[in-house]
Amino acid sequence: MKEAMFYEKKGQGLQCHICPHNCVIAEGKRGFCGVRENRDGKLYLLVYGKPVSVCIDPVEKKPLFHFLPGSKVYSIGTVGCNLRCQHCQNWQISQERDIIGEDLSPEKVVENALDEGCSGIAYTYNEPTIFYEYVYDTARLARKKGLKNIMVTNGYINQEPLKKLYKYIDAANVDLKGFTERFYKDITSSSLAPVLETLKTIKGMENCWLEITTLIIPTLNDDIKTIKEMCIWTKENLGDKTPLHFSRFFPFYKLEHLPPTPPETLIKARDIALKTGLKFVYVGNILLEESENTCCQKCKRLLIERKGFSITKNKVKDGRCSCGEIIPGIWK
Repeated sequence: MKEAMFYEKKGQGLQCHICPHNCVIAEGKRGFCGVRENRDGKLYLLVYGKPVSVCIDPVEKKPLFHFLPGSKVYSIGTVGCNLRCQHCQNWQISQERDIIGEDLSPEKVVENALDEGCSGIAYTYNEPTIFYEYVYDTARLARKKGLKNIMVTNGYINQEPLKKLYKYIDAANVDLKGFTERFYKDITSSSLAPVLETLKTIKGMENCWLEITTLIIPTLNDDIKTIKEMCIWTKENLGDKTPLHFSRFFPFYKLEHLPPTPPETLIKARDIALKTGLKFVYVGNILLEESENTCCQKCKRLLIERKGFSITKNKVKDGRCSCGEIIPGIWK
């Protein structure tokens, strides 16, 4: 447990300013995320140093395809979340309200990552914004030790804490869950606009590599016109070289009544993104030929061949294709 950052007194309670919910929390109560509590007039993070999930993952699993391909990262997550996604794959921990987890200090996380030969630390599994202070302290230590820091995030964070934290973040995969306010309200209990602001802010930071993932859910966010609008927005606001991952949905949690995403929907979404002008578009959570490979945007030569989370071929040399074209990303 540690005193939280970014809060102020508000009436008879405390207002948290970590994320756009801006919860006003009464004495003895917790915020929407379930892990920030008002105790005796101070706001505390209850899951500080208490990850419930710890694993060593390939960086491709985050997914990050243009960031140290083939490397492994030390991944941690706690209980709690600031969204209520009806399709959450990790709902057992994200919606858990008992404060559980092993004791693992920031110092120990960094030590373990180094001992395991990891390139960095990924804050993932649940939403890392809600264990902000744990991420912040760990990321600063990791940076000093030469480790990279990765956020796998829903992007639902206020601008001031985002800018303070992301000075120490080297890469982020932001889950852009849909492209309408109605989808965000009905399916995630949040809103789209702050996520779009997060994406633009991260893209504007020179030190942080950005990739995007969108899970395509049948009948909910698979409208082709809306997908095209999202791709156009991405190109205009984040640039045509920002990698976009379309991911296949499987029935889960509160959306078990929906079917898996048809392969043809994912193929069509990728085609639309490419025709819009995005250069690096991938399809995941399904085996589709060449859908996870990276090719040179100029000469179309195959540069990185992937099978699942494994790299079977990597011809990127010093961040370039053999034709001389610069391939955007962090390669060493």
